[in-house]
Amino acid sequence: MRTKKDNTPSLDEAWGEIVSNKLIPQEVFQEALKEAIVKAYRKHINCPDAEVRVELHPDGKMDVYQQRKVIDTEVEDDEIEISLEDAQEIKPDIQVGDVLEEAVSIADFGRATVSLAKNVMLQKIKEASKQIVYDEYSDKIDDITWGTVQTVEDKYTLIQLDKTLAMMPKSEQIPYENLKDGQRIRVLIKSVAKETKGAQVIVSRASANLVKRLFETSITEIYDGTVEVKAIAREAGERTKMAVYSRNPNVDAVGSCIGHQGARVRDVLEEITRYSNNDERIDVVEWSANLVEFIKNIMKPAEIMGVLPVGESGGLLLVVDNEKLSQAIGKRGINARLASKLLGRKIDIKSMSEVDAMGIDWLAESQAFAAKEEALRKQRALDELKRIEEEKAAEEAAKAAEEAAKKAAEEAVEEIKPAEEIISEPVEITEPVEEPVEVKEEPVAEPVEQSTPVEEEEPVAETVKKRKPKLEKASEYVSKYEELADAKKSQTQTSTSKRKKNTKEAEEEAELRRKLEELKNQEYLIKPEYTEEELEEFNNDDEEHWYDEDIDYDDYDDYYDDEE
Repeated sequence: MRTKKDNTPSLDEAWGEIVSNKLIPQEVFQEALKEAIVKAYRKHINCPDAEVRVELHPDGKMDVYQQRKVIDTEVEDDEIEISLEDAQEIKPDIQVGDVLEEAVSIADFGRATVSLAKNVMLQKIKEASKQIVYDEYSDKIDDITWGTVQTVEDKYTLIQLDKTLAMMPKSEQIPYENLKDGQRIRVLIKSVAKETKGAQVIVSRASANLVKRLFETSITEIYDGTVEVKAIAREAGERTKMAVYSRNPNVDAVGSCIGHQGARVRDVLEEITRYSNNDERIDVVEWSANLVEFIKNIMKPAEIMGVLPVGESGGLLLVVDNEKLSQAIGKRGINARLASKLLGRKIDIKSMSEVDAMGIDWLAESQAFAAKEEALRKQRALDELKRIEEEKAAEEAAKAAEEAAKKAAEEAVEEIKPAEEIISEPVEITEPVEEPVEVKEEPVAEPVEQSTPVEEEEPVAETVKKRKPKLEKASEYVSKYEELADAKKSQTQTSTSKRKKNTKEAEEEAELRRKLEELKNQEYLIKPEYTEEELEEFNNDDEEHWYDEDIDYDDYDDYYDDEE
C-alpha cells in the first residue's frame, strides 16, 4: 500500500536558470519536466502503460500521482487496475469504473531513472529551443541585424545574436577583414536550417544583399519605394555594381543614391570597410528596359560600339573601341564579371579590330539586334499595360457582381420577410332589433261601373322585417411568396394529373398495338378442304349459282353463334 511522502523541494531556482539560459518560455520547461517525471516513474515501477499525473505548483513544489482503474473482476496488473474492495479501503465512496488517484514519491528513484529523466528534459528543452530559434530567424532571411563577435576561427567566425549563436563561414566574410572578439558588427542573415544539434543560422558580410539593405536603411527614396534597386552584383572587398530605377520622372535615381558629393554612398562604404584595409568601390548605374541601353550604362566609362547575340544560349558579344578594351574588361576581369552577373547572361568583350578579323559585319548585326530588342521591349510594355487593364477590369467586374448579388439578396429577404401583423381594435357588433314597418295605403282609383259588382278588398298591413346587416369576412392577407407557392403547387398538381392521364392512354395504345401485331403475325394452319365436284362447280362459270336465292341464310346466324 502506498503512502504519501513529501515530494521534491522547490524548483524555482532551476526553472529561472534554465529559462534564462536557453531562452525558452516557462510553460515549455514545465511540460518538459512533467514528461520527464512521467517516463522516469514508469521506468521505476517497470510499467510503461501506467497512468501518471504530475502537478506543478506556483511555489515550485511538485506532486506525482498514479492513477488506477477500479474493477469488480480479477486484477491482472496491479499498477493499472485495482479491485473494488482494495479501492474502498482507501476511498470508501468509490465505485466500479472510477479512477483511483494516489500520491506517490519519487525520492527513491535510482541512478538509471534519474539519468532517464535528465535526458528526456534535455532533449525536450533542446527541441523547444531549436524551434524557437527557427521561428525567430526564418522570417528574417536577407535582413540585416547587429551581432557580437564571439569566436574567430580559421574557417568560421561565431556571432552572438539576440537569441542564438550564428556562424559566419570564411566564404561569407570580407577578404582581409580583421574581426576580434567583442566587436559589434552588422551582418546579413543568409539562411536558417534545422540541424540535429539545433537551428543553425548562417550570417554574411560578403553578400551583395548586405549593400542593398544598407542603402535601403540610409536612403529615404529607396526606403519609400520612389527609387527601386533592380539588380546588384558584388565582389566583396573590391567592387559593387548596382542598377537603380526611379518611379518618379522628377527624381534622379543615381543622384539619390550617391548624394551630394558622394555623401550617401560614402556612409555605406564606411560600414562595409570599417574592419578592413581594402577600399571597396560602389558603382551606381541607371537601369533601362532597353537591353542595349542598359549594357551601355553598365560598361561606363568604356564606350560600347555594338552588341551582338552569340548562339542560342543568350550570350552577348560586346564590341568596344580598340583603346578601351582593357577599361571595359576591368582589373583582373572584374568589370566584365559584374556586368555578366547584373545581366544574368554570359558576355564576351572584343575590340573592333578583332571582330573585323573574324569577318563579322558587326555594325549591321548590332543595329538589327537593337531594333529587335526595342520591338520586344515595346511589346512587353503593351502586354504589361494590357495585363494591368485586365486586372483592373476584372476587379471592377467582381466588385459590381458582388454589389449586385448583395442587392439581390437584400431584395429577396424583403420579399420573403413576413408581413407585419395588422392589429385592429375589436368592434362590438350589436344585433338590430326587428321593428314592424307599416306600409302606407296608396290611394285606389275609383272602380269603373260594371255590370257585375266587384267587392273591394280591404288593404292588409304587412309587417316587413329588417334584414340583419351582412358582415363580410375580411380576406386573409396572402403574401407574394405564398401566392407564388400556391401557383406552383397547383401547376405541379395539374402537370401530375396530365402526366398520369397521358401515361394511361399510352399504355392502352401500346396494348392495342401489341394485340394487332399478334393477330397480324398469326398463321392459320387449318385450311378448308373441297371435293373435286365442288371445285368443278367453282370453276364452271356458266352454271347458275349453287345457292338458292329463296333461302334466308340469316336464320342460320344463331347456329354459328352457338358453335362459337
